[in-house]
Amino acid sequence: MVEAVETMDGWCSLHDFRSIDWTAWKLASEMEREEAIHSLEKLMSKWEKVEEEKNGSQVLYKIVGQKADFMFMFLRPTMNELNDIETELNKSKMGEFLIPAHSYVSIIELAKYRPAKDGVDPETLPETQARLKPILPKWEHICFYPMDRRREGEENWYTLEKDVRGKLLYEHSKTGRKYAGKIKQFITGSIGLDDWEWGVTLFAHEPLEFKNIVYEMRFDEVSSRYGEFGEFFIGNYLPKEEIASYLKV
Repeated sequence: MVEAVETMDGWCSLHDFRSIDWTAWKLASEMEREEAIHSLEKLMSKWEKVEEEKNGSQVLYKIVGQKADFMFMFLRPTMNELNDIETELNKSKMGEFLIPAHSYVSIIELAKYRPAKDGVDPETLPETQARLKPILPKWEHICFYPMDRRREGEENWYTLEKDVRGKLLYEHSKTGRKYAGKIKQFITGSIGLDDWEWGVTLFAHEPLEFKNIVYEMRFDEVSSRYGEFGEFFIGNYLPKEEIASYLKV
């Protein structure tokens, strides 16, 4: 039997995509729109306090294209907290104008392919904990996509020995390291939680870097032979201070 790899798991993750009911928004009174904007700003201020206390993190982006208008990404210690966030957003005045478009549920994940060094469990290291419970960057652009590992005939990831998988992933990571400072990546595991096996969230200052890194990584064997990819979502950062001008009619 092929050996499964142990994972190190951190905060729970929700990618929450919403579309705006623009017709209802334009027909609403100015007072209603102001109330809705204020309700979202109030929620974001509440979430910012959670982040300041290092009990979670979140970001808000405007989605490019017709798949959605907004993407919220939330990280929290528990699934219950993610559920509470969804509910309070739905109950808010702004929630009256938001239509659920898509969502993705997962958990921040790191794989233990490398053995413990000097008897130290890597999960106990401060740098590991910082990666499992991160504060999300507020960079200009975001890219999110789900992915699977192929399991068809001779190209079945789950029949490869652990050391072979580890070597392929190590080679893959060397490509990623070329983009240090240009891309920040977060891998979330979703096996048993959502329709795909992993979610990949990338942050960049320049959107062309998304194209560059994904294209280059497609030539790594772990992707070319064993990668399956879902829909891609691209967004531009929307700070709380710019919500009102973005929604201005």
